[in-house]
Amino acid sequence: MRTVLRSVPIDRPTTEPSALPRRAPLPAHHPDPVLDVVVPVYNEENDLEPCVRRLHAHLCETFPYPFHITVADNASTDATPRIAARLAAELPGTDWIRLAEKGRGRALHTAWTRSRAPVLAYLDVDLSTDLAALLPLVAPLISGHSDIAIGTRLARGSRVVRGPKREIISRCYNGLLRGTLAVGFSDAQCGFKAVRRDVAERLLPLVEDREWFFDTELLVIAERAGLRIHEVPVDWVDDPDSRVRILSTALADLRGMARIGRALACGRLPLSVLRRSGGDLAGELPPGLARQVVRFAAVGAASTLCYLLLYTVLRPGTGAQAANALALLASAIANTAANRRLTFGVRGRGGALRHHLKGLAAFLIGLALTSGSLALLHHTAPGAGHPVELMALVVANLAATLLRFLLFRAWVFPARRTTGPSAA
Repeated sequence: MRTVLRSVPIDRPTTEPSALPRRAPLPAHHPDPVLDVVVPVYNEENDLEPCVRRLHAHLCETFPYPFHITVADNASTDATPRIAARLAAELPGTDWIRLAEKGRGRALHTAWTRSRAPVLAYLDVDLSTDLAALLPLVAPLISGHSDIAIGTRLARGSRVVRGPKREIISRCYNGLLRGTLAVGFSDAQCGFKAVRRDVAERLLPLVEDREWFFDTELLVIAERAGLRIHEVPVDWVDDPDSRVRILSTALADLRGMARIGRALACGRLPLSVLRRSGGDLAGELPPGLARQVVRFAAVGAASTLCYLLLYTVLRPGTGAQAANALALLASAIANTAANRRLTFGVRGRGGALRHHLKGLAAFLIGLALTSGSLALLHHTAPGAGHPVELMALVVANLAATLLRFLLFRAWVFPARRTTGPSAA
């Protein structure tokens, strides 16, 4: 039995580490545990023993490598610690740790950090996910194909039994992630995930959340860094005794999404620490923030001049509002095309239509700002001349440009990603 009184925070890297090695398959004959499955628990005296015994038996019967099971107790106040200690003494390859503070993310962070197994996984104690998916989950990591693997209840081939309330909440949450952070994975919340240890060693120090948003934050950072995420459709049956507080968890998730979105938009996350050597991810990461800002500013200056010229030409024949809309539309299309190639390094026609449609959404925001500034000017100073109109448009366009850059970086041209073939 091992007891961890508190989780020790891991500092973010202060120096640029060497690149991750190229992914390689694990040897067929591995003397040490290849897989460490963590079961995070809090006051689970009823479910813990049947879960661990069933998991241990399943791995003994089906898993072709040595394995390890770690029960991570999140400061339970019932008989959970005694049961975990007894299971660790009775079942070979089973261990347990105890944390002084609650939090599923904290338990996973602590257990994964201390493990030496080359593949790390976790599953929920209620075993809502069929264990038949465990080997398909970790196989891409063992073979060297992928960096992270997740179970998904929302992909084609998944079989899910749960009530309409939780179904709607899950789909809305994952839809919100796709709409705001432009993620490519289909299910952030399924309690059935695995990661290669060499990736976890670099990734975990970047993940701040220690509760339910831990999974989402880990996946968003990994995907933005260009790591390969494999998805496995699962059979999943809802646990009617779930103790997740939906409202407080949803609010915490929204705060987490806002925090990670700001960090990505401002370039505060050192995603380069997750780059692999040997060209595995060469050319997949976008340029650094400073370089992007310079190129975006140059493209913006050119498109602004184009916009003002078009506005001046169209203004006498169409009126101020129509000239503004037409000039802004033409310059926005050209701006998106130039930023696509020069600022964010996107080549070829793949995704071009999607990029331009998202660019037009950013254009509508710019249109609202500039049209609003014209309307306000004409309301407060009806006799304002053409030079004053141009000055108001320049100020409004600068505000729209700043917002457009943040949207381009976080939504229109996010860092490229690779998901498994089963991703929905």
